[in-house]
Amino acid sequence: MTVLSVCLAAEQLRRRVPGGIGTYTRGLLKGIGELAAADRPELTIVASRPSCYPDPLASFGSPVACSALPGPLMIRAWDLGLTRVGRGSDVVHSVSLAAPVPSFGIPLVTTVHDLAFRSMPEAFPPRGRRWHEAALRRAGARAAIVVVPSQATADAVLASGAGIAPDRLVIIEEGADHLGEPDSPAAEVLLERLGVRGPYLLTVSTLEPRKNLGRLLEAYAVARPKLPDPWPMLVVGPSGWGPSSKAAALGESAGVVFAGAVEGGVLAAIYRGARCCAYVPIVEGFGLPVVESMAEGTPVVSSPVPSSGGASLEVDPTNVASIAEGLVVASTDEATRSGLIASGLSRAGSLRWVNTARAHLAVWERAVWHARARR
Repeated sequence: MTVLSVCLAAEQLRRRVPGGIGTYTRGLLKGIGELAAADRPELTIVASRPSCYPDPLASFGSPVACSALPGPLMIRAWDLGLTRVGRGSDVVHSVSLAAPVPSFGIPLVTTVHDLAFRSMPEAFPPRGRRWHEAALRRAGARAAIVVVPSQATADAVLASGAGIAPDRLVIIEEGADHLGEPDSPAAEVLLERLGVRGPYLLTVSTLEPRKNLGRLLEAYAVARPKLPDPWPMLVVGPSGWGPSSKAAALGESAGVVFAGAVEGGVLAAIYRGARCCAYVPIVEGFGLPVVESMAEGTPVVSSPVPSSGGASLEVDPTNVASIAEGLVVASTDEATRSGLIASGLSRAGSLRWVNTARAHLAVWERAVWHARARR
């Protein structure tokens, strides 16, 4: 097949908090750049009107087709099918349920990361739930192929009633090699500013209800007296929506330190320096913080998230005592730590974004082939 022309709808990268979908999008772009030149698609990024210049999306090295509309209005126009994108492209891929209608005859591929709005509705505002439900139905009606990151999400999509049959679903795991080299000096400066000296426990996520931070901090309060020293719990991540877990934790939990958003080499160094990293969401489509931590050789305590591949110390995310025990064991028992480090490095080493990109390329080729066969 000749080189594909792909229109990537990447509005998530315009968001104030791009979250895990933003990491997936950046990782996919990284992986595409690592493909052999003969396999690399011609990529155009589609997004809303930029709020500053130069456009940050231009840094990815691909042309950026910007709407004249700001993000919320553009998404609304996409939802209603009032605008179309991808003219001249072979395929349109949306990195989330915020998906446009392609120009006539061009197939759409949509990534669905999870259906947490169904399984954990209390963690979403009502308006958000309504939008996600409608967007899932649109994906069922519009998408030629739906990409999901795990079997758990595939099962949820098949049972959703959105009309997405198994032959339209493709599971593609995400990568773990996106943080780059650890920047230890910058991490040391940050930790010093935060007053974190010596060993610490770590959790990384967007701070919002579905990430179960409240129970994790309760568990840390139970575990802290059982540690060799009162090691702090470092909480890394931007604030999402919902009540401020940060304010509650600062008022009630001794030893909890909030670092805010940290990325790249500094985050890699912070992972590497932690005694353990805990990530215990109730529902998760994949779970990138788990494999990010594993890639840096840090033991992981997690709920049974798909990304772990059995290489973490799994706990019951609804049980504070279970989480607390996991924190103590993973941070203090050297035999357990050694086993978790080894299994984690193996798991993370198998997850490379270039492989994720190669799997996406196969999906795009399949979607184009089917679209042309129907003409």
